[in-house]
Amino acid sequence: MPGSPSSCTAQSELNPSAAAGGKQDSLQPSILHCWRRRAGPDSALASLQSPAMDQCTDAPAPAVLEELLEITAQSLVHTEVAEHYEVIRELGRGKYGHVVLVTHRQRGTPMALKLLPKAHTKLHTFLYEYCVALSLATHPAIIGMFGIAIESSQYYGFLYEPALHKDLISIIKPRDGIPEPAAKQCTKQLVSALEFIHSRGLVYRDVKPENVLLFDPECRRIKLTDFGLTRPKGTMLKLVAGVIPYTAPELSSTTGTQGLPIDTSLDAWAFGVLLFCLLTGYFPWEQSLPQDPFFEDFMLWQESGLDEDLPRHWKCLTTEATRMLRSLLALDPAQRSPVSGAMRYVDSPWRVKDCHSKEDASKP
Repeated sequence: MPGSPSSCTAQSELNPSAAAGGKQDSLQPSILHCWRRRAGPDSALASLQSPAMDQCTDAPAPAVLEELLEITAQSLVHTEVAEHYEVIRELGRGKYGHVVLVTHRQRGTPMALKLLPKAHTKLHTFLYEYCVALSLATHPAIIGMFGIAIESSQYYGFLYEPALHKDLISIIKPRDGIPEPAAKQCTKQLVSALEFIHSRGLVYRDVKPENVLLFDPECRRIKLTDFGLTRPKGTMLKLVAGVIPYTAPELSSTTGTQGLPIDTSLDAWAFGVLLFCLLTGYFPWEQSLPQDPFFEDFMLWQESGLDEDLPRHWKCLTTEATRMLRSLLALDPAQRSPVSGAMRYVDSPWRVKDCHSKEDASKP
């Protein structure tokens, strides 16, 4: 019997990477017109007053087209950050770049500026992430964009609304998670955001607490960010750089040259892992591989469905919560519940009352 899985705050920074697929759809004229309005200098200046979330509601076709990227490349503002923005403080730092809080020197508008070093970032990679983020920014639970992309001597960058309460990982307590009402607030908003992304023919592919930004400590208002791994449904995933707790088992075992066409079920799996973290403060396993003892216990329970096979560190969850997670974490992606399946359980209790105090009392 394994001990306890690692805390959700001990997240590895490994990210899956994929070779881009070959699917491309034609660009709709109304979308192209909308994009030109967003990218133009007048729109950029106007958007300094508020994020560009209501200028147009059409989303681009499932594939972010080269033409769309070229249009955005032509609208890049070539400037040094200090010329137009005052850097206040760093908001976050990751493997591929960092985010700073800035204010516009003339207007005083506070903004978050994501900076990616040009030395390690291809222009196409930067433009892709920016275009996808801008196309999804109309949703209230997805980060709002200012419609401004810049290129300096050292960085590519784009501006979006600042989240001053950090991210979801910052409030997850080891062994406890977050309060159940906050977990349910997160669930409702994330389901809505992910369904919106999926309705656009896209798979988010990076569900984790570090990518959920907080606008208040109680999670009444949260927003999904970071769309660098988002791809159209059906894109062939040919390479997995590392297996992390959020990696679905069908990806963990992908070793062939043909790869695997990505599907929204990948987001459902990662969403289930995220919900488990919110409710327990633990990862359910280190890797979704049979050699991981926690995952082995989980597979046994998934296959039998018997209460007696429920893994020990799941026992503080109610029957309704385990049923919800079991459906999101189905081993067969074809049987996996969509993310919307979680909404059937938001009115039910998710934690066993006084579970930790009972556990502590039973220890020698």
